[in-house]
Amino acid sequence: MALPIRNHRPGRWLLPAALILTLLATGAPAVARPVADPDPANPTIEQQIAEYLAAHPGGVRINETELAYSDGRFIVSVARPAGTAPLAGPDCPSGWFCFYDGTNYGYPRGRLSDCGWQDLGNWGWRNRTESAHYHLGYGSTTFLDETGATDSKLFVISAANRAVADVSPHRNRADYVYRICS
Repeated sequence: MALPIRNHRPGRWLLPAALILTLLATGAPAVARPVADPDPANPTIEQQIAEYLAAHPGGVRINETELAYSDGRFIVSVARPAGTAPLAGPDCPSGWFCFYDGTNYGYPRGRLSDCGWQDLGNWGWRNRTESAHYHLGYGSTTFLDETGATDSKLFVISAANRAVADVSPHRNRADYVYRICS
């Protein structure tokens, strides 16, 4: 027994098929597919940069992973550059001292090179140093906690004591740094 065909019109699909073929032939853009929501546990570099700038305005992007503040006096790297292993050890560029927002040199990473007093709060970095690396040939940097009328010395990095993978028991307490350049 054959089923009856209802609303059968021979040209019913002709117009939509012709429209699709025309769009394909002219190179018209394809219909955008919905993009999956980003994984909050694994944000992209672009998301990390955007989030950092939203929380700490005033930075200028200088490459894929870094932002410069105060005309380049302070540089923050939101993530390790592509192709480098995570937790590969200290990676502070020569001529700088670096402080990391995670133990064992976990990112983000801040870096400075100027001598004298510097308020880490100028760049949103108070109370967030967990490891540090000194990549200069001379001098030292003292990390200090603002404790009222006086400041408390937390730890020192220098040409003789370059890397501290965990600044415990002083994690997330540094408010200022003082670099002696001589």
